Amino acid sequence: MKKVAVFCIPAHGHTNPMLPIVRELAGRGDEVRFYSFSEFQEKIERTGATFVCCDEYLPELSAKEEANLKKVSTTEMTIQDIRITAAMDEFLHNEFISFKPDVIYTDSVCFWGKLNAWKYDVPMVVSTSTFAFNQMSSTYIKNTPGEMAGLIFGLPRVSRELNKLKAYGYKVKGLFSLIQSDNQTDSVVYTSKKFQPYAESFSDHYSFVGPSLLNDIEPDKGHIRPLVYISLGTVINDRPDFYGKCIEAFKDENIDVIISCGRSVDVSGFGKLPENIKVEPYVDQLDVLSKADVFITHCGMNSVSESLYMATPMVLYAQTNEQEAVARRVREIGAGIDLKDDSAAGIKNTVREILNTASYKDSARDCSDDFRNCPGVKGAADFIENAPHSSNGVDIIKNLSKANVGLQVGYSIVAILLANILFHIISIKYLWIYIVLAIVLSMPINKLLQKAVYKHLVKTRLK
Repeated sequence: MKKVAVFCIPAHGHTNPMLPIVRELAGRGDEVRFYSFSEFQEKIERTGATFVCCDEYLPELSAKEEANLKKVSTTEMTIQDIRITAAMDEFLHNEFISFKPDVIYTDSVCFWGKLNAWKYDVPMVVSTSTFAFNQMSSTYIKNTPGEMAGLIFGLPRVSRELNKLKAYGYKVKGLFSLIQSDNQTDSVVYTSKKFQPYAESFSDHYSFVGPSLLNDIEPDKGHIRPLVYISLGTVINDRPDFYGKCIEAFKDENIDVIISCGRSVDVSGFGKLPENIKVEPYVDQLDVLSKADVFITHCGMNSVSESLYMATPMVLYAQTNEQEAVARRVREIGAGIDLKDDSAAGIKNTVREILNTASYKDSARDCSDDFRNCPGVKGAADFIENAPHSSNGVDIIKNLSKANVGLQVGYSIVAILLANILFHIISIKYLWIYIVLAIVLSMPINKLLQKAVYKHLVKTRLK
């Protein structure tokens, strides 16, 4: 029997995939303590784990901080995570001394879980609620100029907060060591190797277990009228305008529609609904998806995984850059298309394209079969109980990082040599054009070279 300490941030999308695995661990007789927050208490206690309330350690937020969190500001979320870690220090010190966990199972962005695992030298397994992101797979995330500016200008604030943690005895290596995946940390990822971008770049420390679900029901598409399910998740779902356009799109269609809008939207504001349309604050999403023919989704990882598990193709309406990364992968496997026009007519036409094109359904079914062949909840529980793990494979990312240094040095040398040649050929007053061009081209050229090196490293590893 193992003692397992579980940590997660106060977010449904991060907590939900951990619950089936916690239930499996508790069912095996492991002593599981789940450090979480009151809104998740009922769900956690149903797993058989001991719920430990951490509400008192949540900081009071200013109106500006709360607004930034609702906008999913990376800087603000990082700072609040650091402050919660500091606030919980004495409490968790006493917990670690009394409970003495054998292993820590912590969400990937739950800093107080990660930092205390390092501080008390306890084996750790990271719960990765979206894709595993490293040097290669992070290319799927495209930050807008505004987001990039927010990250850059937010770094000094984050650094100041991180430095405060050193006084508590935490081994703070830097921000990226807290948020980015590496090939030395045991990690559970809730997707398959086939669906994970650049899966071959991850070491044996990663277990791609497939979707983590509480119910193992099968797809049931045996109905006459098509069923369209619509949900924008649990965070950015206050969109009565969008739901209204969905109602307008399908009110006269021979299609059944279920909309899950969350509790922030007043359902009565939609007036009398057509008979073929239902609007609910929450539904049993997995059950609805098992019957749905199309899912209009915000592209959260959990929602997309559940949809593919139930062989349901999607209309992709991503709201954040992380969701766009998931949407991109769905497009690549052919199981969905983007909602480029979110007018009533655009919504109806996009859904019709999914319904009238068999390839979307076929791709979703293929992915469902792939997911169902993964190790699943039991495999994830085995992985956690047997931590720490070793890796016998080549660390592709480590080797790629070394190669990148050489590529950058090589590019700089070639650029300087070419500048010297041009100096004797063209007028010096035009040399600045070459310098600007060399700087602008450095990033795309290095990316092309990096991909070539990556392919070589993968080929070498597979031999």
